[in-house]
Amino acid sequence: MPKAVVCRELGPPESLRLETFASAPLAPGQVRVAIHAAGINFPDILMAAGEYQLKPTLPFTPGMEAAGDVVEVGGTAGVAVGNKVIVKMRHGAYADEAVVTPSQLTPLPSTFDYAEGATFLAAHGTPYPAMIDRGQVRPGAVLLVHGAGGGVGLAAVEMGKMLGATVIAAASSEEKLAVAQRRGADHLVLYQREPFRDAVKRITDDRGADVVFDPVGGEVFENSVRCIAWGARILVIGFTGGIGLARTNLLLIKGASVLGVRAGEAVRRNPASGEVRNKALLEWAEAGKIRPNVSHRLPLENYAQAMRLLIDRKAIGRVALITRP
Repeated sequence: MPKAVVCRELGPPESLRLETFASAPLAPGQVRVAIHAAGINFPDILMAAGEYQLKPTLPFTPGMEAAGDVVEVGGTAGVAVGNKVIVKMRHGAYADEAVVTPSQLTPLPSTFDYAEGATFLAAHGTPYPAMIDRGQVRPGAVLLVHGAGGGVGLAAVEMGKMLGATVIAAASSEEKLAVAQRRGADHLVLYQREPFRDAVKRITDDRGADVVFDPVGGEVFENSVRCIAWGARILVIGFTGGIGLARTNLLLIKGASVLGVRAGEAVRRNPASGEVRNKALLEWAEAGKIRPNVSHRLPLENYAQAMRLLIDRKAIGRVALITRP
């Protein structure tokens, strides 16, 4: 029988359970996907703890993205048995089977394995609107990427370099910075070595960064405002390090903008923008320009350990659950 990780009570990863379930029959227009890998994302952890803006009815299965093979089609044109696909979900991916609609499927790039496909769109889908729509990164711009060893941060480094920016990558370990450098970072900043705002000023001869990509928040956000150039765009991606306060006097002096980036919500409000984004991401993936860095691949039953890798900041890039050999 198929297996899934189930949240029956809100709490830490260890409160989840691996359970079997009966395969549901397909309704017209649905597709059954045999999942080979599922990506771990920080919202999964927050959702299971009841701390995310989306609060599914209990019980539910966490997981926003997966990759696998189409194994059954409920009379749906355009999708065929045997198609290798990426599955986009709000939750439900920590399983070895999913019933979805064709609109939730994206072709798996031929250059990716299942684990890479399952960790692609959530991470790379965030820097796309951040860099292109909100941040308007142009060739020659100075881009400061915080949390550059994480999945979203590494994707931002990779994409920023592809767009022609000078990329300053900031991270918490030399190992993470080494990966960021391989993905194109021009300058590396180790948080523990020196205050990053001093490093950015030194690197830019006191000019500051044109664009700040910040999935961390807290003090990182507050200090970023002190090392920006005139007209800078500060992109608020997340708040894994806490809630930061914007000092409006500093924003005024620099003519700066603080821009929130909710990639998923933007697509829900404007589905056409998601089609444009996915088309570009798939083209770049097929051309070998972008690729997830999957530092850990664990079996489905090790879901708690996999989630802890994100909580403890031990992942470099992405973590995937492998559901099938």
